[in-house]
Amino acid sequence: MVRIRGQIGAWPVDLTVELDAQDWAQLAQHVTLEVPTAPVAAAAAVTSDALWQTTLALLREAGQLEGPHLLGQLAGLAGGEAAGKRLLVRLRHCAQVRVEAGADAPIYHWIGGE
Repeated sequence: MVRIRGQIGAWPVDLTVELDAQDWAQLAQHVTLEVPTAPVAAAAAVTSDALWQTTLALLREAGQLEGPHLLGQLAGLAGGEAAGKRLLVRLRHCAQVRVEAGADAPIYHWIGGE
């Protein structure tokens, strides 16, 4: 049994559909499920690692960058502000980076290492 509730425009809908085993089997023939495979997860990990290496190279080449400017660059690289913020957090915990409080914003310094 399947119950469907909702609205169509201003009209309320409350519909109950009864299906037997044969109906469910017939319905299942028309449904396909895609399960991600390991290569997809591996490709995502490689992309993530490449993004992290690019992030480190960006700060290493600049020497130091103010937080808002760095966030703007990382958001562009990562495809969004949320992903850029995650990279900033990762930088804060990186042994190769020192963060100091600037007058208006934190300043990220490259302190070395590869």
